[in-house]
Amino acid sequence: MTLTAKQQTRAAHRARRRAIAAERDLRADGVALAGHLEPLIARLGIGPGDVVTAYEHLPHEPHTDAVCRLLAVRGARVIVPITLPSFDLDWFALDDPDRTPLGLDAVARCRLLLIPALSVDALGNRLGQAGGCYDRTLPRATDNAVVVALLHPGELDERPLPTDPWDRPVDLVLTANGLSAVGPDRRRRLGD
Repeated sequence: MTLTAKQQTRAAHRARRRAIAAERDLRADGVALAGHLEPLIARLGIGPGDVVTAYEHLPHEPHTDAVCRLLAVRGARVIVPITLPSFDLDWFALDDPDRTPLGLDAVARCRLLLIPALSVDALGNRLGQAGGCYDRTLPRATDNAVVVALLHPGELDERPLPTDPWDRPVDLVLTANGLSAVGPDRRRRLGD
């Protein structure tokens, strides 16, 4: 079986992620993520009544605990995904112990979406885990929603990533080293 360019790229990025995660203090990086995100949250005016997506991190992913605490302290409601058998995403409020599903369209209420990725390139093309979960979800967000991919330092790719017609670029990349705008309109996205 021959692997596609995207499958080969994904395998290489998964190996790179494991190596990066093994060398980093992921808990400290998570605190740094929250610190770098705070100015964007303030600029967007995220607070009581706002809904923001995040995710419950896997062991090798950037840790999201501090980011979620920051959002909660600001009064935002944090929703995280439930992966359905169809690989679509439903959502539940992170502070709901019953994990009550909110529906596939819950992201339509969000002005800020914090999402996982294996890598992102300078054009904002995102490489995910291959389930297509966010490919199904991102079109449900409003056009004005800011989409931020969380990465480890060193995972922002200088080379173009392979894409499919249904891929939607992200606006920003957040790492423990800071926030970076990506895509052709990147200066506007950081408020420059």
